Amino acid sequence: MFDESEVVYSYTRAQALDDGYLVDVTDTAREAGFRFPVALTRAVWGDCVAWSDDDTSRKRCPQDEAGRLWDVLTMARFYMRGATRHDTAADRCAVQVLRVPREGRGHKASIVNLRAQVGPGDQGEPCITIGFDSDF
Repeated sequence: MFDESEVVYSYTRAQALDDGYLVDVTDTAREAGFRFPVALTRAVWGDCVAWSDDDTSRKRCPQDEAGRLWDVLTMARFYMRGATRHDTAADRCAVQVLRVPREGRGHKASIVNLRAQVGPGDQGEPCITIGFDSDF
């Protein structure tokens, strides 16, 4: 008979960070006012933070990764502070970020819908992960 309490497979936060699925942004997040470790999914990093000199030239829009990361973290903190204790899903919060996409030629910004989720780290400590709904 199948024992539901038996763990068949485990994937830790540390493994996700080592594999590159999560990008640790805790140092910058602390500067932005977060008290817990924060990581972005690789998908969010690629879509909302990653930026190169080639992107600046192609888009004719001077940006950098530090500024784009700050935008994501600032908006996440803004939305998380606005969430109330009476929310039915107190462990997660919808976040909207206005960002210039790397693809295409124009530099028109568009809104991206993200989710900030609080969950336990590998030792049970609170950690925050910011990703797309499909990342969770």
